[in-house]
Amino acid sequence: MSVDTGLIDWVEEALTPVGQVSFRRMMGGATLYLDGTVFAIVLDDVLWFKSDATADAVWDAAGCERFTYDRKDGTIATMNYRRAPDAVLDDGDAMLEWARIAVEAGRRAPVKRKRAKG
Repeated sequence: MSVDTGLIDWVEEALTPVGQVSFRRMMGGATLYLDGTVFAIVLDDVLWFKSDATADAVWDAAGCERFTYDRKDGTIATMNYRRAPDAVLDDGDAMLEWARIAVEAGRRAPVKRKRAKG
């Protein structure tokens, strides 16, 4: 897996009107944040937007597949991310529209607390 920094640069440029995009490398990809809220991941040159039960119907209607990965035990797992529609790759307005849905899902997500070291 790799991080497509050109794709991340495009996301950052397109979302400049609504906030600051930052990213953190993880497991061969990157997690993207808008003003500190997780809203997307990039893996293997593919942009995946954050989703949740509230937003799933919108992603389903657009035909955006759910993020899945193979586990070591041979089963398939899913995460609450949806493949970005193709239009976001070259249309700033589409990027803003879909990213807003993802940011809202990110804001609704429960905050994960770090465990105290014992």
